[in-house]
Amino acid sequence: MSRVASLEPEDLTPEQKKLYDEIAGARGRVGGPFGIWLRQPALADPANRFGNALRLHGKLDRRLFELMTIIVARHWGAQYEWFVHADHGRKAGLTDEVIEAVRNHRIPAFAREDERLVYDIVSELNETRRLSDASYQRALDFFGLDLLVELITATGFYTLVAMMLNAFDVDTPDGSRPLA
Repeated sequence: MSRVASLEPEDLTPEQKKLYDEIAGARGRVGGPFGIWLRQPALADPANRFGNALRLHGKLDRRLFELMTIIVARHWGAQYEWFVHADHGRKAGLTDEVIEAVRNHRIPAFAREDERLVYDIVSELNETRRLSDASYQRALDFFGLDLLVELITATGFYTLVAMMLNAFDVDTPDGSRPLA
């Protein structure tokens, strides 16, 4: 059970209600870390805008974006993040085989080189907290600087999300725990 109860819409301040409507409008619901951040509008508002800049206005292919997110979710054991983004990943074109391999801590048998590259880069960052010169150059050559900046920024944002979810033990929408 989540450590922090959800705020009920009728209990929100006018500032919180405005943010609630904005978050729900872009995300379909107010859940995950946003249910926590909403208690502090000065955090909820920029977090929502930052997340939307990455999710809605980013140029990184959606399939690769979702792969990055599930790699971060798996690394952190973030149940809610996994629950939401594994489904988004399927819809964006990730295969069940790739998703299940990541979920089960296995290196996927990638059919696509761009997915292998994202897996390698995000995994290296998670494990070593840096990128080797060879990995950086490989990613730069493939993505170019702008997309690489976006990929690394999104990795950091979803790491923040995972930390929030784990610290407050946020429940998945259906109460399941998809990560063992």
